[in-house]
Amino acid sequence: MSKLDSPVQTQAPIGIFKNLLSRKFHGSPNHSTGRRRVFVQTDTGCVLGMELDRNDNVHTVKRRLQVALNLPTDESSLSFGDTVLKNDLDAIRDYSPLLLSRSNMHRSSSTPCLSPRDVEPKDKSKLVEMLGNSDRLVGAKQMVKEIVKAIKNGVDPVPVNGGLGGAYYFRNSRGESVAIVKPTDEEPFAPNNPKGFVGRALGQPGLKRSVRVGETGIREVVAFLLDHEHFAGVPATALVKITHSIFNVNDGVNGSKPQKKKLVSKIASCQQFIPHDFDASDHGTSSFPVSAVHRIGILDVRIFNTDRHAGNLLVRKLDGVGRFGQVELIPIDHGLCLPESLEDPYFEWIHWPQASIPFSEDELEYIERLNPYKDCDMLRSELPTIREACLRVLVLCTIFLKEAAAFGLCLAEIGEMMTREFRSGEEEPSELELVCLEAISLMVAERELLIPKFEATDDDFLFDIDCEDLELGHTPKMVAGEDFINKSPSLGMNGRNPFSKLAILEEEEEESDDGDVEEGEAFTVPPIPKKLPSISNISMSLKNTILGEKNLKFPAMMKPETGYSSSGHRSANEQLPVSANFVQVSDMNEEEWSVFLDKFQELLRPAFAHRKSVTIGRQKQRLGTSCQF
Repeated sequence: MSKLDSPVQTQAPIGIFKNLLSRKFHGSPNHSTGRRRVFVQTDTGCVLGMELDRNDNVHTVKRRLQVALNLPTDESSLSFGDTVLKNDLDAIRDYSPLLLSRSNMHRSSSTPCLSPRDVEPKDKSKLVEMLGNSDRLVGAKQMVKEIVKAIKNGVDPVPVNGGLGGAYYFRNSRGESVAIVKPTDEEPFAPNNPKGFVGRALGQPGLKRSVRVGETGIREVVAFLLDHEHFAGVPATALVKITHSIFNVNDGVNGSKPQKKKLVSKIASCQQFIPHDFDASDHGTSSFPVSAVHRIGILDVRIFNTDRHAGNLLVRKLDGVGRFGQVELIPIDHGLCLPESLEDPYFEWIHWPQASIPFSEDELEYIERLNPYKDCDMLRSELPTIREACLRVLVLCTIFLKEAAAFGLCLAEIGEMMTREFRSGEEEPSELELVCLEAISLMVAERELLIPKFEATDDDFLFDIDCEDLELGHTPKMVAGEDFINKSPSLGMNGRNPFSKLAILEEEEEESDDGDVEEGEAFTVPPIPKKLPSISNISMSLKNTILGEKNLKFPAMMKPETGYSSSGHRSANEQLPVSANFVQVSDMNEEEWSVFLDKFQELLRPAFAHRKSVTIGRQKQRLGTSCQF
């Protein structure tokens, strides 16, 4: 792919469900003859499994959907990850999920999602089908077998009461929970969310603007696949097509009047349930083993986790009491990792004392062995439609982690460099983002190109969405084929370009008071506009956000309306404030991306030296303060 324009220029909300496949196809004999099984999902959540042969194309797939589900397919697009399929289906692999998106968001609310019972002659699905047949999913396969056996024995799943999205504990024949299943169309803001948080179609911006609705499930799988050697302990996770009457289906896109319960198929993430005693919010963090905190933190940094709060760190006592160091931490809920652009991450562990202890030799060796390019190849193989923008964030963060650890930074220092700060009510770029901005400015200077003044229009969106006034802050979309340097206004927000005044603004330089930074290694950062856009500039842990029920930590950033639609459900358009968008790595072509990474790595050592000097300065300040009487 020479250009990565599709993650930000989609002409319709496009598919976000990726299948778990190895390089060898599931059922390869069928694939060799052109036969493949796929799962087509509409952007309102309906799912239909079908067999394809060599003669099938986009038109025939749409016609089958129209007949089976009785839904219009005019002015719709069929998508496979970042790719909007034109007609040919040769790129589609066996057991792949596809997404049918209609361009008109204002659908009739009288057209409910039909269940598999209504289309039984057309869909010969099993109760649970795994999307993929990778050797990495052995544990998940056993979990699926237990679920199927229990369903056939009449053991029903149990809905999970907490959280903003739909989730269900599936049990084995003994009634023990073995998996937690999260349907992609029941995520917050998705069409079939059972808790009233609706208003968007699959593929539109979600809780985090750079993580689309319905896309968190695939990220759960990504976290499991990237947890090499089970280093952090992420439970086995897979994508499945699963059929049961427990699932929720709303009437229409506004989420009004849930349908009468009957069998319905869903595409969902299916994660192994780990028995535990409590989560980290219910237990003193001082007893957590240093190695456990480090291992989870290393994973969070690699995958740029934007929501690592105490509630998604499970704690299990190893000695029955939970004494110091005798507990195990299990990280879950990775649906908001690897955004399509850099956001403000949230690391609960950043101020824990364990995070300030240097990495052990084993941890440093593990970090050194990490290869982001091999990881990307693996993810493309296991999840062939994963977005390239997400992979670039993975490469960037892994390089950052490896270089920082080699320089001698501890986990807390690394996390602080990735986290944004708020000054005078405004969100400022993190040190990581400043390094990225400086790397891009060096690219601009080398090419000796002037950045044209950019004026955003009301039609410019991060994702080209056809819906009413989202009021989430517009990020200009780019025109395919433009040179990245001419597209760089997207690095700002609401049309602000951080480099538009490079010729007239002086560069800011942070100098160490104690002189620990060597000459020539002072970290120079690019100028940042004095006032960033104030609209929706707040990013926070979703743990502290109760939508529509309690005031947010920054109520002034919210709309004055009550946040409820006429149907009594909370509108997604009136919910979460959004972070500023300073860096868009997806806008670069392959050549520019390579040059950018070279510049990025060149700037890291002075940036790390600056961070070390800040840390030493804080330590001296604390010591001096403690001695004053």
